[in-house]
Amino acid sequence: MKHSYFISDLHLSETKPELTALFINFIQNIEPETERVYILGDLFDFWVGDDEHSPLIIKIKNLLKSLHDKGVQCYFQHGNRDFLIGERFSRETGVELLPEYKLINLYGKDILLCHGDSLCIDDTAYQKFRNKVNNKWLQRIFLCLPLKLRIKIAEKIRSKSNQDKQKKSVKIMDVNKTFTIQKMKEFNVDLLIHGHTHRENIHKEEGMTRIVLGDWRKEHASILELREDSLIHFKK
Repeated sequence: MKHSYFISDLHLSETKPELTALFINFIQNIEPETERVYILGDLFDFWVGDDEHSPLIIKIKNLLKSLHDKGVQCYFQHGNRDFLIGERFSRETGVELLPEYKLINLYGKDILLCHGDSLCIDDTAYQKFRNKVNNKWLQRIFLCLPLKLRIKIAEKIRSKSNQDKQKKSVKIMDVNKTFTIQKMKEFNVDLLIHGHTHRENIHKEEGMTRIVLGDWRKEHASILELREDSLIHFKK
């Protein structure tokens, strides 16, 4: 039966080869009936520009290109870790880049897709940081820096982000439910799929369904499947 997959928050890096192995296994063993794969951000733990050619990045690019060559459509939404993925990456892999919010119709369902960090409005400190790093002028300046310097800066930002999380309450790092429902109404949908919070679940709220993709961990891949018969579930 025809079906499509949704994944996010793999946070691939050289330091976690087990996650790369999980992703390779998923892509290489994807079924012939698979039509689309949607990656809703944070495929990589950080991304400093399309000009980086580490062994990991080359491996993942080739993997995604092989998926495209099989006839499987692959889509990518930027996460808070890999928002600098650009058109060069898209050309080299065949992956289509999606905007921050994307409304799709799949197997008769209208679905709103997003990474999810834009829904966490209670974390005001993060939202201020997010606005800064998404400034196109600042991004252009950053991408003009030497590659090694960009990597060092990204590593420092990642380290500080991990430290800051330890000080924040669990509640403010989740989506704001009222804002999220308003966003779904704005797009006139009753189904939203997002990642970012790493809290894999299917929520029913005010007649609407909000599906949260989980992060990938050792021996656990969070993969949501939507079939053409409308069955939607997390693969075991």
